[in-house]
Amino acid sequence: MMETWISQRRDVILFLVIQVVMLVLFVVGTRYDDEADARTAEDKKTPGIVAQYYPMFQDVHVMIFVGFGFLMTFLKKYGYSSVGFNMLVAALMVQWAILCQGFWNLDPEDSKIHVSVTSLLTADLAAAAVLISMGAVLGKTTPLQLLIMGLLEIVVSTANEHLGVHVLKAVDAGASMYVHVFGAYFGLTVSLILGHGTKIRKGEGNAFEGASYTSDLFAMIGSVFLWMFWPSFNGAMVVGDDQHRAVINTYLSLASCCVTAFAVSALVSKENKFDMVHIQNATLAGGVAIGTAADMMVQPYGALAVGIIAGALSVFGYRYLQPFLLQHLRLHDTCGVNNLHGMPGILAGIIGALMAGVASEDTYLCSLYQQFPARSPPDNSSELIECQDLLPGLEPGDNRSASAQAGYQLLALLISFVLAIVSGAVTGLILRLPMIDRTPGDKWFTDEHHWELPEDNQQHHRPDEDASKQQTTEFYDSRIHI
Repeated sequence: MMETWISQRRDVILFLVIQVVMLVLFVVGTRYDDEADARTAEDKKTPGIVAQYYPMFQDVHVMIFVGFGFLMTFLKKYGYSSVGFNMLVAALMVQWAILCQGFWNLDPEDSKIHVSVTSLLTADLAAAAVLISMGAVLGKTTPLQLLIMGLLEIVVSTANEHLGVHVLKAVDAGASMYVHVFGAYFGLTVSLILGHGTKIRKGEGNAFEGASYTSDLFAMIGSVFLWMFWPSFNGAMVVGDDQHRAVINTYLSLASCCVTAFAVSALVSKENKFDMVHIQNATLAGGVAIGTAADMMVQPYGALAVGIIAGALSVFGYRYLQPFLLQHLRLHDTCGVNNLHGMPGILAGIIGALMAGVASEDTYLCSLYQQFPARSPPDNSSELIECQDLLPGLEPGDNRSASAQAGYQLLALLISFVLAIVSGAVTGLILRLPMIDRTPGDKWFTDEHHWELPEDNQQHHRPDEDASKQQTTEFYDSRIHI
């Protein structure tokens, strides 16, 4: 008991140390962006980028701190931790993401990171990748492990995004490749390296791995918030008609995905009843699957088709693939992030590549070169000059063909997938170091180890071995169908 108290006290002191380090880094390396600086803002009465970005930033902010947090409250004895650790991790990651993203965009004049409302928005998007990874290891890790995992993940994920966007020039409006694919497979690899699945298969640490009627209702609150605000997530960083399409396409994909998830959920169950696991998660897969192509000319019917495919894919993942991975690969995925974020994210990358491969000036006119900047004609070409008359500010590009752009889209997807696995494996090995404490198996999926609980919720007695085995069997039968 004394040993646990000492380790937890050491961990919370480290939280403060990390926050102080963030403060020092902000003092040394950041300043307000010109539009936020009282000395450089040209017109104090002009709303500028705040009016443009803040509404969608606030939507994404709600997704990060409410949607993701409550979506993870399905565990019946882990509600405090699901919402609380989500808030703790996200609050630190947005600070770290501002620094890591800013590193790749330093102002050449003062070598400072310029902080604006768009910095806050992109930091929230980066934090989403960490929260997705958190879903794979939920209930089995300490807060310090989550923070270390997040700090390492943000470094690699922001570098991966910079590589994809600025070097490969692969388009991904909804960050399905850079956030969802990366976050899912990073977290799954960490879970695999930490050996969570092996313990679960042995019947260790899973007495409380299950939902109650009340906890599932709370999780549905998170699902509904995410479902409502996902168009803002996919459309936040694009403008004009691109943003208009992103909102329309995401909304329609979510709608068809929702209906499909309900239908397929009932079809694959023994009694043709809906499974709350599918409804909480698979109904959101359409938002992920349309992400890369959200602002492209997929047409409304195309968005509906993507949602249908995503909904069915996600339900089949929960019903069949997730138990298979646990049974044969010892890969334990608490929230099923592979089914909601991983596979739909890969689908999004493939759809984005297909749409890039068929994109033409007949469909987009000169805005084709805004949609895919690398396809823009070279400098001083007659084609570029003609388009610049219609679209002032259009930049010259690499004059890529449609097939070349599609290839780069697929390359960005592949790199995101591989980098996630490699960096996740390294992170998992770091989290296994002896000096980093781990949550004991008999304390998995319960708040008791980390929170002061109300007296009527104190878990003084562990279930006996027979009861534990019975709960475990019931969970596998009803939740993941092993």
